[in-house]
Amino acid sequence: MRRWITIFLLVVCWGFFVLAQPAHGQEEQTASKRKVVSKVTPNYPDMARSLRIKGAVRIEAVVAPNGTPKSTQVLGGHPLLAQAADQAIRKWRWEAASSETKELVEVRFDPDNR
Repeated sequence: MRRWITIFLLVVCWGFFVLAQPAHGQEEQTASKRKVVSKVTPNYPDMARSLRIKGAVRIEAVVAPNGTPKSTQVLGGHPLLAQAADQAIRKWRWEAASSETKELVEVRFDPDNR
């Protein structure tokens, strides 16, 4: 009986955890889609290239009304790639808007693409 109670509590706790997390689609919908007017290509880190690490880095940028990034936050991706992506996005420029927005950016890295 004790075992079943433990399993039940684990399932209930897991359910609350899943429901408390924003769904992937919901996260995408809350982000603005301001047009990027100037992009900087990230430098592929030498170590990541030599280890043939590839993948995507997701970053949320808070963009000021004038189009410059105020802050960035890495949401996911390989740590060796994340810093390069973050440094590049801090140099991007978006079109002007009436207020500050949050922009979700995904930067892809592939050692085979130069």
